[in-house]
Amino acid sequence: MAHDYRTALNLYIDGERLTVAGRSVHRVINPATGDTLAELPLATAQDLDRALDTAARGYRLWRARPAHDRSRVLAGASQLLRQRIDQIAAVATMEQGKPLVEAKAEVNMAANLFEFYAAEVHRLYGRVLVRPAGTLSRVMKEPVGPVAAFCPWNFPLGNPARKLGAAIGAGCSIILKPAEEAPGSAIEVLNCLLDAGLPKEVASCVFGVPDQVSRHLLASPIIRKVSFTGSVAVGKHLMKLAADGAKRTTMELGGHGPVLVFDDADVDRALDLLVAHKFRNAGQVCISPTRFHVQEGIYERFVKEFSARAAKLAVGNGLEAQHQMGPMANPRRPDAIEGFVANALKVGARIATGGERGGGTNDNGFFFRPTVLADVPLEARVMNEEPFGPIALMRPFKTFDDAIEQANRLPFGLAAYCFTENGRRALLLGDAIESGMIGINTTVVAGADSPFGGVKDSGHGSEDGPEGLRACMVTKAIHQA
Repeated sequence: MAHDYRTALNLYIDGERLTVAGRSVHRVINPATGDTLAELPLATAQDLDRALDTAARGYRLWRARPAHDRSRVLAGASQLLRQRIDQIAAVATMEQGKPLVEAKAEVNMAANLFEFYAAEVHRLYGRVLVRPAGTLSRVMKEPVGPVAAFCPWNFPLGNPARKLGAAIGAGCSIILKPAEEAPGSAIEVLNCLLDAGLPKEVASCVFGVPDQVSRHLLASPIIRKVSFTGSVAVGKHLMKLAADGAKRTTMELGGHGPVLVFDDADVDRALDLLVAHKFRNAGQVCISPTRFHVQEGIYERFVKEFSARAAKLAVGNGLEAQHQMGPMANPRRPDAIEGFVANALKVGARIATGGERGGGTNDNGFFFRPTVLADVPLEARVMNEEPFGPIALMRPFKTFDDAIEQANRLPFGLAAYCFTENGRRALLLGDAIESGMIGINTTVVAGADSPFGGVKDSGHGSEDGPEGLRACMVTKAIHQA
């Protein structure tokens, strides 16, 4: 089936779609071919000031609307996402590279989240405290205020939906800055909300040089909450900017997912789950399983069979149904993975499969083959820095304590995975591992009704679930005599 890139790339501020006229532009590239899809307008300082003014007005308007109105918009947007799934998914694949089946799953993820929040907005309860007769003390939940939200390119539909759904459901206005690499996907999600009846003042969408946009928005007293998904370094930078205005923050930052596979695990089932999960989105996933610590008794078998399955994955243009892994999202990523592999080999790792560029039929695409490195020393850069790519790192361990030490060794704590058939060990693992999300005999650690977030350098606060909605609210105590 042929797919056309039909999304109009504009800024959206106060109901107006602003074009490239008089503005700098960013070329949006198809990572499977290297071809230019479109030019994206970048916001000027005047555009950002207008977005801030719109957010201030939108907040006053939206916070006064009843929960039913917020619910209706979110439920309507969910239905529109499902109705438009083919076109929206194709836009995401052309911009970001992931296989079409993964892009469709991401559309459904966004729809599920809007659907959940549409119901959850009716459960934003406060409470009445026990006080003497004639007095009344109430604890109320209120929207925090205008939100500035920043999204990465790896989940160009799901991440904007998380930011938009939480803020809109809580009664806030929002200025969304998606990634310039995949702008059309975020625009499609916003269009569903607008077409479902979201007032034009409530949500703006801007693009630009990330540091310039973030400094401008966060310097304004209008913004009361910052939500960011991205790297640890950028997240810490934004937290410093937010501190100057005492702005609340939700930070979903980097990860380096440990996987602990014990010798009593169901190895075949673990392989079925982990190979697919590792190379999903070409490994460009913050919760991707990356550091595989496998107990000695099954280590060689696990490495051999994991590598054999990885080597069979068909790599190519995500629009073509036979491909199970697409390109990396931009030319920086294959360069980075190549550097990690070279360094690991230098210090003593061995390649079990992959380790080189390739895939697809277009030499201009940003492809890298599914890669497995075995016996990777701890001093290798890739064992300490998030690779964010299609690379799995294998090391054996002896005891339970050894495994826990390795799982908790790094300053990251986003997602971790464990495979064991021992029930008591499973309970101990859940307690001992320092991570915001843990999958035990599963790789599913996210859902519309479940909090998504990390600890340590992987950030703070949660998205999704009731926690995601309440992250856009503040608590007020009212005492009346």
